[in-house]
Amino acid sequence: MLKRRIIPCLDIQNGRTVKGINFEEIRDAGDPVELAKKYVKDGADELVFLDITATVEKRKTLLELVEKIAAEINIPFTVGGGINNIEDVTRLIAAGADKVSINSSAVKRPELISEIANQFGSQCVVVAIDTKKVDDTWYVYTHGGRTATELKTIDWARQAVELGAGEILLTSMNNDGTKSGFALDVTREVSNAINVPVIASGGAGRKEDFDTLFQTTKATGGLAASIFHYNEIPITELKTYLKTLKIPIR
Repeated sequence: MLKRRIIPCLDIQNGRTVKGINFEEIRDAGDPVELAKKYVKDGADELVFLDITATVEKRKTLLELVEKIAAEINIPFTVGGGINNIEDVTRLIAAGADKVSINSSAVKRPELISEIANQFGSQCVVVAIDTKKVDDTWYVYTHGGRTATELKTIDWARQAVELGAGEILLTSMNNDGTKSGFALDVTREVSNAINVPVIASGGAGRKEDFDTLFQTTKATGGLAASIFHYNEIPITELKTYLKTLKIPIR
């Protein structure tokens, strides 16, 4: 069994870490370099950096900031936002990213998944899926949750893996920032349907939410932001709690 991972997420806007609720009501959460250093010290297993307005603003990810963070950490580092082609990936890998996360660009041009996997390996390609439940069906949204698609989440996850995705980062827009727990139904459905690791994102508010996630779905990673940024649940405390429940943690 794969050991479970605790993964903080740095949502970046204008060079700062931010956090919202349901992809809206964005507020400042601190300096990303200082937070990254803190998370390494606290025992985070990986770190995800998402430039949340790069696609909407039609610009590239903040390379200089990626370099600064990469220089300060020694854990796997995934970077996403504004990635449209192999050249963008090459620049991010050179800046210190271990993996890249693609979302809107993959929906627009699915072959990008295969292009990255063929050049850098599937382990480098994380397909991020922002999903929202509408009339009892989970659909894929793009452009930072602003654009609805007709893609059903489960179908898109399967297709992404067939094209070469090595990991799925699944974010529930309904649960995002609510601290009401992860979206267990869609996480269970997706993680049962594919054979690559799934990181669940959106809704973590208590230590018990991670316990429930890992005990009731096949997700191998639990990603959160505000509870870590504002030190509501220290990562060290969370990992100790999960270990006492005999959940295999890195």
